[in-house]
Amino acid sequence: MAGMAAENGSTRNWTFLTNHAHVLLAIARNPTARLRDVADEVGVTERAAQAIVADLEAGGYLRRTRVGRRNEYTVNPSGHFRHPAESDRQVGDLLALFTGDPADSTR
Repeated sequence: MAGMAAENGSTRNWTFLTNHAHVLLAIARNPTARLRDVADEVGVTERAAQAIVADLEAGGYLRRTRVGRRNEYTVNPSGHFRHPAESDRQVGDLLALFTGDPADSTR
């Protein structure tokens, strides 16, 4: 696919998933990850990762629990996608697809 983009002259770089989806997936894979590590994995700044986590918490997709000096995150797999075209689907479907294990989406 990358070759196809170069052949037709397109130089725009884009992906199918947003940074919000990438952060949610990173946390689903490792619920005790530091935001610094999540930011590195996603390719955003730590401040951007913090803002995204705040958005996901406010939307009910994540819950943060303080455990000692660290945070532990619980993902809500029953949250629905926000876009009207996918609002009938739950984010747990996406989590299961990318984590490879449906049990991972229930953390």
